[in-house]
Amino acid sequence: MSETVKGPASYFPSIEKKYGRPIAEWKSLIRSSPLTKHMELVAWLKTEHNIGHGHANALVAHTLAEDSGR
Repeated sequence: MSETVKGPASYFPSIEKKYGRPIAEWKSLIRSSPLTKHMELVAWLKTEHNIGHGHANALVAHTLAEDSGR
């Protein structure tokens, strides 16, 4: 029996399906952005890539947490 994915990663299947890019590609875009603050990155994804707020927030939260070693 597989565990239920919780937190930001629970959005990943719907993000990939809706926007047609793998999560690794979104994370790479976030990491290559000159922006560093959470809400700046969320706003950037929403404006530049037309991602919804919840999806953008999940991607940024997960990527920043990964990068900080959490």
